[in-house]
Amino acid sequence: MAILLALAAAVVYGVSDYAGGRASRRASPLVVSLVAESSILVLLLLIVPATSASNPTGSDLAWGAAAGAAGAIGIIALYHALANGAMTVVAPITGVVSAVVPVGVGLAMGERPSALALVGVAMAIVSVALIGGLVGVPNVRTPVSLAMVALLSGASFGLLFVFYDQPGGDSGMWPLLGARLASGPILAIMYVASRPHGGIDRRTALVAVIVGVLGTSANLFYLLAARRGLLTIVAVVVAMYPASTVLLATVFDGERMRRPQLIGLAIAGLALVLVTIGR
Repeated sequence: MAILLALAAAVVYGVSDYAGGRASRRASPLVVSLVAESSILVLLLLIVPATSASNPTGSDLAWGAAAGAAGAIGIIALYHALANGAMTVVAPITGVVSAVVPVGVGLAMGERPSALALVGVAMAIVSVALIGGLVGVPNVRTPVSLAMVALLSGASFGLLFVFYDQPGGDSGMWPLLGARLASGPILAIMYVASRPHGGIDRRTALVAVIVGVLGTSANLFYLLAARRGLLTIVAVVVAMYPASTVLLATVFDGERMRRPQLIGLAIAGLALVLVTIGR
């Protein structure tokens, strides 16, 4: 069940990223993110208190807030790196680091997956790099400073996985609300500081709201998966989310997958089998 929930989170994360990327072609990525965060915050304020059986602890909200802050920083860093650097450099760095960080933390905390599962974890990390475009156009250069921004983005997403793994099993959806209460103000401050040009039309705003719902749904799937499985396994499965983004771009945008990406998808499938058998 943990693997299935993690896989569901990966698929929904990827769909959310695809929809957010499409919306960001029509409006500032920061505006899209802010609309998504604001809408989902209102929704969670209505749903969470009504559906949660127990009151939240300060720890539950604090870990959720930490995850939200990490996610906001990761998104801002990712958008900046993608806008100014080569995707074939930025995407693999971000994807691999977001997988490596929770694996390292999980092992440091004493988790000991089986040898077969660890092989699957290693293969999953390789698949993330290949799907993200590790083998790209050789003459496209990305400054070291932007590579460091991509590193920051990946580390932030990796910490998001770690922080969401910390609340207790009876915390319900309260960590998700804590995350939105932290990430919303961060994005608002960034909006005021950067003053992006242009607004957002009604259609794009609707897509942004859908992005917020998808992102929060993915976070919920991950929370449920983390409560049932090892961080070292669950987070790596979720980190394979670029696969669904690439597949959607292939189907709807006419983009062609290169051979390394196809190999990466095949490796990802085998990695899922190994971590499921060896969990």
